[in-house]
Amino acid sequence: MTPSQTCTLTPRPRGSLRRTPLGNRKNVNTVFKSPVQQPNSQWTAGDEDTLEKANSELKEKEASLDKEIAELEAQGYSLEELDKHISLLHEYNELKDIGQTLLGHLAVFRGVTTKELYSEFGMDLED
Repeated sequence: MTPSQTCTLTPRPRGSLRRTPLGNRKNVNTVFKSPVQQPNSQWTAGDEDTLEKANSELKEKEASLDKEIAELEAQGYSLEELDKHISLLHEYNELKDIGQTLLGHLAVFRGVTTKELYSEFGMDLED
């Protein structure tokens, strides 16, 4: 097209442009209904017994876990040590993922399998 020529665009009819497909059209002016279930506010005697039993079981489990925590602390374990180990495991896994990615790229570059690279670099498949 030369600079002296003008370009004219023919607009499309409004009906040909649709943002949503036709079919099961829902009314957007309806009342919002939450997918989260509301707890039932009406309790029966059977429900109360069930809740009391569940509460009792949870208290027993809490006491058992408290006892286990006390035993572990008596053996010298600490929460700070556990947090440090978890942090170090996350770091190890991130580094291992980076290493796996690099091995994958190198294998593609060389046209070999990553399994072949493991043996080349003296690594075990379990590494």
